[in-house]
Amino acid sequence: MADCSSCPSKGKCGNDSGECGVKNNPLNKVKNIIGVMSGKGGVGKSTVSAMLAKELARKGYSVGLMDADITGPSACRLMGLTGKRAYAENNLIIPVENEDGIKVLSLNLMLPDENQPVVWRGAMLSSCVEQFWAEALWGELDYLIVDMPPGTGDIALTIMQSIPLSGIVMVSIPQDMVNMIVSKSINMTKMLNVPILGLVENMSYIICPHCGEKIKIFDGESTTDFLRKNDIALLGELPTDVSVSGMANNGYDNVKEEIAGEFKNITENVIKALEK
Repeated sequence: MADCSSCPSKGKCGNDSGECGVKNNPLNKVKNIIGVMSGKGGVGKSTVSAMLAKELARKGYSVGLMDADITGPSACRLMGLTGKRAYAENNLIIPVENEDGIKVLSLNLMLPDENQPVVWRGAMLSSCVEQFWAEALWGELDYLIVDMPPGTGDIALTIMQSIPLSGIVMVSIPQDMVNMIVSKSINMTKMLNVPILGLVENMSYIICPHCGEKIKIFDGESTTDFLRKNDIALLGELPTDVSVSGMANNGYDNVKEEIAGEFKNITENVIKALEK
């Protein structure tokens, strides 16, 4: 029996029986849980997760970031927590706060060496994600960002069925092969009745350093056609830029001003989509 009293989806999921499979920690009061997902790895999903968490924190919200990409965790570097360690207290996992006050939980916060591989089968991976939600002390949060692994496998299914997501942000790049794979994640999300807040198109263009013109670098299906075919909204477009790709080493404050401004707009669009 699920504990609906502390569930962010209470009264909104249409299930009054409590037989939904979601396990909630009564010590946690999380208002909104946003999954960040893509069918394809390497499209900037973790970077978008980190930037979204940082922008929400800058707006004064209390924010957490759960790194659910168990076999490919990157949140520690993106959030400036390399070398830090999480710990347990009273049988609860205590997330680590970064300098922005964002609570972060990642498997790399529990490993002695960040280069150590995680060679687990699906059941153990899914169990780890469930622990990150139900056995972690997140406390009171306005937003919890869940950085999901690529694809439509065990972990993605566990997250959608065991964590009361308020919505999903999809991340893609304007390339036909990637769009086809991302469409699988979009259709999975719809099958499981999880709201899709919209799409962030990463690597959408490059900015000419001389004239400032936006130059499209991929030649494929138009973004407009992809959005219409999948019936989702565009949250915003981000360029390919070294200040974004180098965020793990140089920090978010060194992202170019115009790109940071674009992500502020994306964050506003995510907040508006959640309010609908």
